[in-house]
Amino acid sequence: MAAEIATTGDSLTTHLWTRIDGIYRAILDHPFVTGLTDGTLPEEAFRFYVVQDALYLTRYARALSICAAKSPGERDVEMFNQHAAGAMAVERSLHEGFFADFGLSAEEIAATPLAPTNLAYTSYLLATAYGGSFAEALGAVLPCYWIYWEVGKTLIARGSPHPLYRRWIDTYGGEEFAGIVADVLALAERIGAELGPAERRAMTDHFVATSRYEWLFWDAALKLESWPV
Repeated sequence: MAAEIATTGDSLTTHLWTRIDGIYRAILDHPFVTGLTDGTLPEEAFRFYVVQDALYLTRYARALSICAAKSPGERDVEMFNQHAAGAMAVERSLHEGFFADFGLSAEEIAATPLAPTNLAYTSYLLATAYGGSFAEALGAVLPCYWIYWEVGKTLIARGSPHPLYRRWIDTYGGEEFAGIVADVLALAERIGAELGPAERRAMTDHFVATSRYEWLFWDAALKLESWPV
C-alpha cells in the first residue's frame, strides 16, 4: 500500500513496532475491535466511543500543533499543521455523521466529560508534546496514526455486516489515511539516524505508553467507563 516504507532491521520504525507487537496483537483481539467486524459490538459502546473520540481529537490536534512548532523543517511544520486541521475535519465529518445517527447534538457532545482513560491519555500527550523534545513528542503522537492504520487495514479486509462500523473501518483502512501515515513514518525514519541512545529510549518509552493507551481507549468504550467517585 501507499503508506508502506522501506525499513531495515536497524531502522527506528522497525525498532518501535517491535516494542509494541504484543500490544498491537492484544488490540486486534480486543472484543471492541473484533465486534466491529462481526457486528456483535453493542451500539451503546460504539456511541460512547465516537463521542469520546471526538473529544480526544480536539486535544490530539493541539498536540499535533505543538509537534508542528517543534518540527525540524518547514515541510514538517506544514505537515503537522495540516494534520491538526485534518483531525478537526475528521471530527466534524465522520463523527457528526455518527452523531446524527445517534440523535446527538453538538451541545450534548461538548457537555460530555472526558472519560478517565481519555483524560489520562490526552493529558499525557499534551504534557509530552509541551515538555519533551520533538522526538519525544513524535513518539507520543505516532501510535494514533500508525495503530489506526494497521487496524484499519486488517478490519477492511474482514469487512462488517454493520453499516455504521463499516463506515468507520473504511475511513481508517483507506488509501487517503495510508498516505498520511506514510509521511509521518518517513519523518520518523529521517530523524532516527540522528537520535542519540538516551533520546531514542525516551521516544520509545512514550511510543509504548501511548500504544497502551490505545488499547485502554477501546477497552474504556466497551466498558462504558465512568468516574467511580
